Amino acid sequence: MNLNTVRSILCLALLIALGGCATIQPYDYTNYRAHPPRSILVLPPLNNSTAIEGTYSYLSTVSRPLAELGYYVFPVAVIDQYLKANGMPTAGEMQQIPLDKAREIIGADAVLYVTLEKYGSKYEIINSVSMVTVKASLIDTRSHTVLWEGDAAVQQAANSSGNILADLIAAAVTQVINSKTDAAHPVCRVANEQLFFKDKRALPYGPYSPQYASR
Repeated sequence: MNLNTVRSILCLALLIALGGCATIQPYDYTNYRAHPPRSILVLPPLNNSTAIEGTYSYLSTVSRPLAELGYYVFPVAVIDQYLKANGMPTAGEMQQIPLDKAREIIGADAVLYVTLEKYGSKYEIINSVSMVTVKASLIDTRSHTVLWEGDAAVQQAANSSGNILADLIAAAVTQVINSKTDAAHPVCRVANEQLFFKDKRALPYGPYSPQYASR
């Protein structure tokens, strides 16, 4: 092995080591601390995926983690029906509601805007993968400033037994079952854990949590 080859290997190893040591930058909570919300209005997500069920499947999982963090969350089903009854039948139209109206009519301190970039399952020869990719922004209804932003990307693959024939049969059965159900729905909860509780970039605890102001 010549000297140039050794140098190339050492440089590559150094780059890998530096990449592995990359740290997550702490979120800047200045705006959040200036306008800490007590209540959050969650609007139905914009859905950029090809799965039409993604909007309401994901929406149904958001309230719980926000409540666990210590916020009052307006009932998403009630809000959805209210906005539809007032001429906003789609998520895109709902997300255009003026922030002043969200505060005046609904009483929300902040609005959570969510976008689904990916949602659903893809099937390979002997495996299936369910995925949810989401980003969210929490906006103050009084000042219109961004209080917090986050994102998450989760993929979960079905377990392989190592037996090709058994895996082929299992994959076929899984595809039939998933065609009748929503395999990506449970992945939403995992995505929410990553979205709202991510180290150094988590949504802070709200005023109804005993851990309020602890991070």
